[in-house]
Amino acid sequence: MTNKLQTIEGSSSVQDAAKKMRDKNISSLVVVNSTNKPIGIITERDLVRKVCANDSSSRKTNVKDILSDELVTTDAISEVGVAADLMLHNKVRHLLVVEGDDITKPLGIITPTDFAGYLKRNLNMDNVNARILESLKEAESNSDKYE
Repeated sequence: MTNKLQTIEGSSSVQDAAKKMRDKNISSLVVVNSTNKPIGIITERDLVRKVCANDSSSRKTNVKDILSDELVTTDAISEVGVAADLMLHNKVRHLLVVEGDDITKPLGIITPTDFAGYLKRNLNMDNVNARILESLKEAESNSDKYE
């Protein structure tokens, strides 16, 4: 998960959101209301599909008007597989990590980039390659039986 959670108020302009994403080199922002409660997520994809493609003004459009309002969350102690399943099942690419079930206490966000980094650090390629070779040998010996 990315711990440095970046937020923006729903009343902010889409242009401000795009600039913040650019400056922080991130693909999404958690959208909060005036009491700092998360109400959704705005992503680069939202900017492209809902502003650029519609030739809307990024200065005149508010974040709350285009945000992805389906806020899918998980708690910080969930297993990686549970988080991945939540993202796949809900068809989201950004998963808000919260403290327990308390949406008012966001801790971070998980994106596909985080999963790629996790796999790179934790996947033992020697084991993967050994399993591939083993299954190829089994397939070869099974095909010899049927000739």
